[in-house]
Amino acid sequence: MKLSEFWLREWVNPAISSEALSEQMTMAGLEIDDVKPVAGQFQGVLVGEIVECVQHPNADKLRLTMVNIGAEQLLNIVCGAPNCRQGLKVAVATIGAVLPDNFKIKATKLRGELSEGMLCSYSELAIANDHAGIIELPHDAPIGIDIRNYLQLDDHIFEVSLTPNRADCLSILGIARDIAAINNLALNTKKIEPVKGTDASVFPIRVEAPMACPRFLGRVIKGIDITASTPIWMKEKLRRGGIRAIDPVVDITNFVLLELGQPLHAYDLDRLNGAIIVRMAKQDETLVLLDDSEVTMKQDTLVIADEKGALGIAGIFGGKHSSVNQNTTNILLESAFFDPLTIAGRARNYGLHTEASHRFERGVDPQLQYKAMERATQLILEICGGDAGNIIDVSHQTSLPKGAKITLTRLKLDRLIGHSIPDINVTQILERLGCQVIGKQDSWQVVAPSWRFDMQIEEDLIEEVARVYGYNNIPNVPLRADLVMTPRCESVLPLKRVKTLLIDRGYNEAITYSFVDPKIQQLLHPDSDAMILPDPISTDMSAMRLSLLPGLLMTVIYNQNRQQNRIRLFETGLRFLPDPSAEHGIRQELMLAGVITGNRYEEHWLQEKRAVDFFDIKGDVEAILELTGKLDNIIYKAHSNPALHPGQSAGIYLNNNYIGYVGVIHPELENKLDLNGRTLVFELLWDTVAERVIPKANMISRFPANRRDIAVVVPEEVATADVLAECKKIGINHIVGINLFDVYCGKGVAEGYKSLAISLILQDTNRTLEEEEIAATVDKCVAALKRRFQASLRD
Repeated sequence: MKLSEFWLREWVNPAISSEALSEQMTMAGLEIDDVKPVAGQFQGVLVGEIVECVQHPNADKLRLTMVNIGAEQLLNIVCGAPNCRQGLKVAVATIGAVLPDNFKIKATKLRGELSEGMLCSYSELAIANDHAGIIELPHDAPIGIDIRNYLQLDDHIFEVSLTPNRADCLSILGIARDIAAINNLALNTKKIEPVKGTDASVFPIRVEAPMACPRFLGRVIKGIDITASTPIWMKEKLRRGGIRAIDPVVDITNFVLLELGQPLHAYDLDRLNGAIIVRMAKQDETLVLLDDSEVTMKQDTLVIADEKGALGIAGIFGGKHSSVNQNTTNILLESAFFDPLTIAGRARNYGLHTEASHRFERGVDPQLQYKAMERATQLILEICGGDAGNIIDVSHQTSLPKGAKITLTRLKLDRLIGHSIPDINVTQILERLGCQVIGKQDSWQVVAPSWRFDMQIEEDLIEEVARVYGYNNIPNVPLRADLVMTPRCESVLPLKRVKTLLIDRGYNEAITYSFVDPKIQQLLHPDSDAMILPDPISTDMSAMRLSLLPGLLMTVIYNQNRQQNRIRLFETGLRFLPDPSAEHGIRQELMLAGVITGNRYEEHWLQEKRAVDFFDIKGDVEAILELTGKLDNIIYKAHSNPALHPGQSAGIYLNNNYIGYVGVIHPELENKLDLNGRTLVFELLWDTVAERVIPKANMISRFPANRRDIAVVVPEEVATADVLAECKKIGINHIVGINLFDVYCGKGVAEGYKSLAISLILQDTNRTLEEEEIAATVDKCVAALKRRFQASLRD
């Protein structure tokens, strides 16, 4: 929002500089993005009048003028502006004047004719980018006065960045209220007297949607002169507020908008058919807007209509048919309150954004409509003339919002601010903000003012008290806390430790949204239902994730599209599973997931390129599980997962309880997602992994270890993990290490079978094992494998 500093100071004028005022507003939450002078630096420019204007004898596009600046002699000035004419009041740069960019005015000859100055345009004085012609001043502009004083060009434009909750500050009045409260000054409120109706005309108004429009005021004004000129002071205030002057009626409604914050609208009375009707739009009802664009409306859109059809989108944009034009003499002026929820989002639905919609969707003071109507009526009668009727009021008081009633307690005030502000100061601050306050022992009963939609709870009042009291006035007190060494449970594996491990193994941590594309999620989890958000950020972020894979795989694709092919990512986060027995019907589980793709190692002249495979990511998973001390209790089993390759994936089980999976993304899914190359993933249920075995100290045997190798032939479907587990169980007293060092299928091994070469490390802590004992243990292992798996020793 842009505003004129001088205009603001008409309402409240603290005795501080522009810079200090800007800083004060920013510290109070009204952030000033920029402060700009309204004009460039210049001097020696006066108000003058063109007394004579004739054609230049030697140039078709130049004119010779005689200009009166209040001096003894008229000035001869050559001008090429198309709007140069006799009787016009203009801005005259006299000889010796210095214009922006240090441009000095000197007497000179143009095409043989003397020119003793220059008639200036807005752009030449760095006021605006208007190159169309010279400045046209009002006929009553005093000749000889400095143009800087006449147009108040020492003013500044403040660009204020307001948060959406501060709709009350979208006007000069709103910001002035805040500054007055901060500086403990009285507000110079403009006295607006009710305009007595001199015309008996009324116009029927019917509100069919009272919840959406609790108040609608109308007033007939007849006999206006639409050709009247908008006063220069009003044009300048509009320009400094970022609004272009159009015609006096529109300019006045825009002026009141900037001054008070109430959007108004004027209809050409003679173009209305029957009553004004405030209703919801009919499905696919069309309307041609003021900018000549046509919109097709939905039934959830509030419109202002007459008996023939829609006249405008309520609170957003007026229609072309009923708009004020050069032939208008009679108008119906509208001042209304629209429910913010009815307006919110509608402008965006139609690709629109207007000053009116910006205010209505955030909330306009429901007690402002009468004041704005009277102010606009006064200005219209002063500038355009005419006769005004009485205000037509269609209000539904029960539907109008009321100021929230809030209890503010001393205990919470002191706790949140960290400083005790005296009771009298708290009361005065709230009253200066427009609140009704009743002080009680250790609390205040507060009724928020009608214009503060953001005051709803106790914390809102605490924020206001701190803001107006001044954050700089709150002493800096170091935080005090008892330093207590919190016990760390040794049996719980810290998640940070696992993250450090993965980073050391070349992974990067990713953080993705919990909201995912339902189409992508359906590809990964076709048999699972997800929670769909009723009001998502976007359609591709409308489902709550069932796993971390959608976000990680989309991140891989994003990086591959930017020529990053060697990727290692991990993420920790919640997944959301529909569960009627859980709180709110959603079960949340913390997951740890990872994804790798590309080459196993960074490119190096001494290292052969090799793409990552199943055993690479399995090794990463086992490194994680090694930290739990339960790796020996982990087994991998075939596990159905539609997202993974059936022959290169496995479920991970701890003591026969499922804790996650690891594997290669299914080739069909790779194609559908447009993944570049083999992609491998893992995902673990963190809560099932986090509990770790507390390490125990064991005596290291000083006796020699013995290795024995066996090669057993088993059916192909037998899991290697089961074979190793059986050997360990049988030789629990003497076998201290088991390792699979070769798998063979081929000549010498029957079809449908495989040969497993296993090393057994045998050792005792108290003595050296005898050969007979070693052989007996190995024989027991072989016998057990024969019994359970129909294994046979390979020759």
